[in-house]
Amino acid sequence: MGERLVIEGGRPLRGQIRVSGAKNAADYAMTAALLTAEDCILENVPAIEEVKHMTAILENLGAEVETLSPSRLRINASKVHSFEPPSELVVNLRASFLVMGSLLTRFGRAACCPPGGDVLGMRPLDVHLAGFRALGAEVYRRGDQFVAEADRLKGARVVLDYPSVMGTLNVMLAATLAEGTTTIVNAAAEPEVVSLVEMLNRMGAQIRGAGSHSIEIEGVRELHGTTQRILPDRLEAGTFALAAAATRGEVEILGAIPEHLEALIWKLREAGVRIRTTEAGLVVTGTDSYQAVTAQALPYPGLATDLHPPLAAFLTQATGVSVIHERVYDNRLLYISELRKMGADVVTAGQTAIVSGPTHLYGTPVRCMDLRAGAALVVAALAAEGKTEIADIYHLDRGYEALDEKLRSLGGSVERN
Repeated sequence: MGERLVIEGGRPLRGQIRVSGAKNAADYAMTAALLTAEDCILENVPAIEEVKHMTAILENLGAEVETLSPSRLRINASKVHSFEPPSELVVNLRASFLVMGSLLTRFGRAACCPPGGDVLGMRPLDVHLAGFRALGAEVYRRGDQFVAEADRLKGARVVLDYPSVMGTLNVMLAATLAEGTTTIVNAAAEPEVVSLVEMLNRMGAQIRGAGSHSIEIEGVRELHGTTQRILPDRLEAGTFALAAAATRGEVEILGAIPEHLEALIWKLREAGVRIRTTEAGLVVTGTDSYQAVTAQALPYPGLATDLHPPLAAFLTQATGVSVIHERVYDNRLLYISELRKMGADVVTAGQTAIVSGPTHLYGTPVRCMDLRAGAALVVAALAAEGKTEIADIYHLDRGYEALDEKLRSLGGSVERN
């Protein structure tokens, strides 16, 4: 049946917690290491299942991945001999498809099946494949794989249908070694994109405009190794902020970057949560009563879609009717059925969650439907009366490092069995 989290709710979280390195940023940096034959050193790497899956993919391609310490990796891709990660590994995580851009531009060919990860609805690969074609690659389907081939890619103007993070990154990785200038229009602006651009530029790439919706890449002949520190995980920080508010506790979240959480902080303050930013991070203090809010999950700098489910769990404790419109994934609302088992008054209207509160939550057996749905259940369980058993926590282990240990350090009653 697998491991479960058993949470006895009703205890305010109090104390300090340090945010781990960002899951997504670690994935992106690991795939970028394929662009050079020299060592890339990654620091502040989170000890999560997703990193283990990406390590397996890189090693299968022929790269060497050495653990220098629990949070430090050395990646050397000088002996890459395969350009087709096995499908049974690719289906474990969404970021696996990013090996396409790196392998294609460095070796002239790459093949990969559609990626896995959470089942959140359609994640069309058209943006990626159209970008490769615009850079001069021949792209076709072979069995369950997409194949891309080119002697050397050539810079081009690439207009994305929407600001896809993965699409932006794959085209950008491919363009680093292309001949000429590539401009990505309608690019994603997430902090993880900016962080990867900083890494690539230290490797010798020439990329401008990161953080805006127009990124320009001047191709170079080769890249060299570098050291990259993985930025703090804004989604983990947001989850702890919501848990502190839901339990009416007070938690200092060390390492959190307030600028990366502005949309969430704005909504929490609107709901009545007290938040103070510090040089070390931010302090979240719960209050006796919260007010309903209306929010939309949007591409950055909007409210992160990955914070939508735990936000909904917090809003079960707010007075009035809260509304969260989902604008990113068409299957994000899977968490609702599990929250309702705990007594939450949540209904859906298309891609919108409608949360009425405050409601008294009760512990009951539930299961993670995906990574962030699992985070919603943890927030709800911490605020609920009685004991909640959360099954299928392998989803949580993909993206949260030592979640049970961190919650216990804040006074939460959380056991893994």
